[in-house]
Amino acid sequence: MVTINELQEGFRIALQSIWANRMRSALTTLGIVIGIVSVTLMGTALEGLSRAFDKSIAQIGADVLYVQKWPWGGGQDWWKYRNRRDLRIEHANAIERSAELVASLSPIIGTSQDIKYQGKYIEDVIVVGTTHTMIETNPANLAIGRFFSRSESEGGRPVCVIGSEIASSLFPNESPLEKVIKIGGYAYRVVGVFEKQGSLFGGESLDKRIYVPINRFFTQYQSRRGGITIMVKAKSLDLLDDTKEEVRGILRRARGLKPRDEDDFSINQQEMIIQIFNQIGGVIAIIGLFITGLSLFVGGIGIMNIMFVSVTERTKEIGIRKAIGAPRRAILLQFLIESSLICFLGGIIGIAIAFPLSLIVDQILPTAMPLTIVGIALSLSLLVGLLSGIIPAYRASKLDPVEALRYE
Repeated sequence: MVTINELQEGFRIALQSIWANRMRSALTTLGIVIGIVSVTLMGTALEGLSRAFDKSIAQIGADVLYVQKWPWGGGQDWWKYRNRRDLRIEHANAIERSAELVASLSPIIGTSQDIKYQGKYIEDVIVVGTTHTMIETNPANLAIGRFFSRSESEGGRPVCVIGSEIASSLFPNESPLEKVIKIGGYAYRVVGVFEKQGSLFGGESLDKRIYVPINRFFTQYQSRRGGITIMVKAKSLDLLDDTKEEVRGILRRARGLKPRDEDDFSINQQEMIIQIFNQIGGVIAIIGLFITGLSLFVGGIGIMNIMFVSVTERTKEIGIRKAIGAPRRAILLQFLIESSLICFLGGIIGIAIAFPLSLIVDQILPTAMPLTIVGIALSLSLLVGLLSGIIPAYRASKLDPVEALRYE
C-alpha cells in the first residue's frame, strides 16, 4: 500500500530530477506537445463544427419535411435528378387538400434581387416567395411586426418581411415597419422583421433574406411554372414517418406515377443531414486521431528512452535508497511520477499553444474549447506518461541493491 510519505517523496525526487535536467526534459516533451496540440485543435474544431451544425439543424426543424426535386447529399446521380420534373404550386395544393397528418404546409421559391431604400442599396439579396403559413412551418421567430396575412398572401399584396441584416443595413436609425423598399424595381411595404438567425451550414446568411407573397413573386419575378420546394410540418414528431409516406402517396398520384415507377421527387428531412455530418465528422476524427496517435507514440518512445537513461544515471542512488530500506514500490512510484510529470507538463504547454491557435482557426472554421477537451488532453498526456514510464520504472525497482551500489 502506497503511503502519503512515499507519494510526497516520489514527487519531490521527480521534480528535483526534472529541474536538474531542464533542457533534456523540455526537449523530451516536444513529441507530447505536438500530440496534445493536434488532439486539442482537432477537438476544438469538431466541437465548434458540432455546435454550429446543431444551431443550423435547429433552423431546419426536426418535424419538417422538405419536398424537393433534388435529394440532400445525392450528387452522384446528378443527371438523373436534373431530368426530374419540377415541383409546381398545384402539387402543394394537392397535399394541402388531401393530407390528414400535416399540421401546416408552405411552398417556397427563391431568386436573387437588388434592394433599394432611399439612398441605400444592397445587391444580390435572396427573395423568397411563400405563403402566410410559412411562419408556422419555419422555426424562426419575428423580432418586430408580423408576417403577411392569408388575404395578403392569396391576393398577392406588395408586402414583405425582412431579415435582421437587411433591417440593420437599410434602417440603422429608424424602424423598418411600414417603410416602402424597392425589390428588383418593385415597391413593397415592410410589415415585419425576423430575429437574427445566422447562416445555414456556413452558407448564405438567413438574415439577408426577404419574404414576399408567392402569388406576387410569380407575377413579378418568375413564371408560375417555376420549380418550388414544399415545406411540410407534421402534426407531431412521432408521426413524421407516417406523414412522409402520406405525402409520398399524394404526390405520386398528383404527378401521375404508376405503381412500378420510381419517385421523381425527394422528401428530405433533418435526419439525412445529421447522417451526412456524422459520416464527415467520423472521417475527420479518424484522420485526426491517427495524426495525434502517431505524435503521442513518438513522444512516448522518446520519454521511455530518456527514462531508461535516467535509471542508468541514477543506479547508485537507487541502490542507496534500497539499502536504507526503500521498498520496490517507492522506487517504482518515483520513476512513474517523473515520466507522468514530464508528459503532464507537455500537455499543459500543448494546451497553452493550442488555445491561441484555435482563436486563429476560428476566423476560418468555428471552434470551441470546453473544459472537457482540456480534461481529455491532460488525461491523455498523463496516460502516455504512465505507459512510457512503466518499463523503466519496473526495471529500476528490480535492481539488486548490492549490484546497484557497485555500479560506476
